Amino acid sequence: MRRAYRHWMPALGLVGVLVVAMFLGPTVAERIAYAAAEGKARAQREQLVELARTDTLSPLFRAVAEVVSPAVVEIEVTKRFQGQPMDEMLRRFFEGSPFGAPGPQGAPREYFARGVGSGVIVDAENGYVITNYHVVGGADEVEILLWDGRKVTAEWVRTDMETDLAVVKIDADGLIEAPLGDSDAVAVGDWVLAFGSPRGLEQTVTAGIVSAKGREYGGLSAYQNSIQTDAAINRGNSGGPLVNTRGEVIGINNAIASSSGGNEGIGFAIASNMVRDVMAQLVSNGKVTRGYLGIRLQDIDEALARSFKLPHTEGALVAGVEPGKPAAEAGMEAGDFITAIDGRKIGGRAELQRVVAGIAPGTAIAVTVIRDSKDVPLTVTLAARPGDLVMVRTPPPADRPVASGYGLSVQPLTPKVAGRLGYDESVKGILIVGVVPGSEAAEQGVAPGMVVTHVQGQAVTTVSAFAEALAVAEDGEGVRLRVQTPHGGQRFVMIEAKRDAHDDDEDDVEVDEDADTEEDAGADDPDTDDEQETP
Repeated sequence: MRRAYRHWMPALGLVGVLVVAMFLGPTVAERIAYAAAEGKARAQREQLVELARTDTLSPLFRAVAEVVSPAVVEIEVTKRFQGQPMDEMLRRFFEGSPFGAPGPQGAPREYFARGVGSGVIVDAENGYVITNYHVVGGADEVEILLWDGRKVTAEWVRTDMETDLAVVKIDADGLIEAPLGDSDAVAVGDWVLAFGSPRGLEQTVTAGIVSAKGREYGGLSAYQNSIQTDAAINRGNSGGPLVNTRGEVIGINNAIASSSGGNEGIGFAIASNMVRDVMAQLVSNGKVTRGYLGIRLQDIDEALARSFKLPHTEGALVAGVEPGKPAAEAGMEAGDFITAIDGRKIGGRAELQRVVAGIAPGTAIAVTVIRDSKDVPLTVTLAARPGDLVMVRTPPPADRPVASGYGLSVQPLTPKVAGRLGYDESVKGILIVGVVPGSEAAEQGVAPGMVVTHVQGQAVTTVSAFAEALAVAEDGEGVRLRVQTPHGGQRFVMIEAKRDAHDDDEDDVEVDEDADTEEDAGADDPDTDDEQETP
């Protein structure tokens, strides 16, 4: 009996454990799961600690911020203006109404408009701060808030609206500078940090990469050479530095592309090499003087390149040469394709403008052009660029029916119409008074108010000559027009007919031989800008 009892004892013990587990099983299971999770978390933390030992970015960014931040400043600007107080305006409104006689005008009051931007000290010895023109331009008072809390008033402010740059001089002890770096050495993908006071939050640092170089955005300047970055840039960052991982300033933040007005990862900074050149002139001369060729330029596409029998599209096409200017005196001609300046290859119109503008007037430069499929070397002595380049304006499309084909409606350019549109009496050609929306001509920027002076290199002075020139253009090759706008803007365009099956050559151009009124010329309310610029 005792032996049988001993035989069942282990079984009873197991049953007891099972009974206890029935009541305590979930708690035990949870504890086991918690222990497993805790063990996993501990292992993950240990892994993070190990990874942190090899983290190079955080210490690097921290070091850059510590080095650069003392050179970053907040700029407070004040603009004074005179105006009538609101209660005075209301009083005069009611007294001037039928319900009362006009009363004497009260004394105007002085009002203040204030703004905040950013800047960076690039020369501690002389106290030079770089910022944007749009931050300090036109301000009556400019105060600089240093990183240690001191506030100093600017001794002088010198600006260059063309590049949106400004130099502010301050006098203070213990200044720390951030040196200007070489923006040409920056590559897409490089890490960069943006500093400034977005929304008035001073000493803010954001990180990103160089997204692109040599950007032109939004027509901000004729001499744009911007670095694009995805480092967060917002209002108040303007004028602050964009720096590389060596703590060198490689750009000055000045714009964002945004539909919301805030950061969307597309910011722009003025390249430091341009900053260096502009700063040197502002400090020495108080203004920037730029080299000047006296030509009209444009970029070209594959169609224009084929038309001129050019081997490539890398360069700038001379659309017009101003008589008596440096390029004309050197023998440059309309239709020349500029490929190099002093041996430096030119990628396009904007680059050529920047290169020429950066060369001192009076300097003789070597210009390489392609003319009639041959390289032609020219030597041009630059002049100083006139200070008042005129932005050409052309009238909107006339409200008249136009034909298919090339989508152009034209009329003779009479002296009366030419004078009303602002053309010089020496301009000869035919006037465009209508362009079909969506046509090749419209897509190439041809607009009413422009004058066609040449077709395929041949001058045209009558509507019939223009129509004949279009009629003999080779199918599929398109036709090259040279067009001019008021005040001298010139460029080449390639257009191709989009004929319907029933169209005849005679339908390609709609002609109004008798029109010579201002309304027929489409000259009411001009609002279309021609973007050609003289470098």
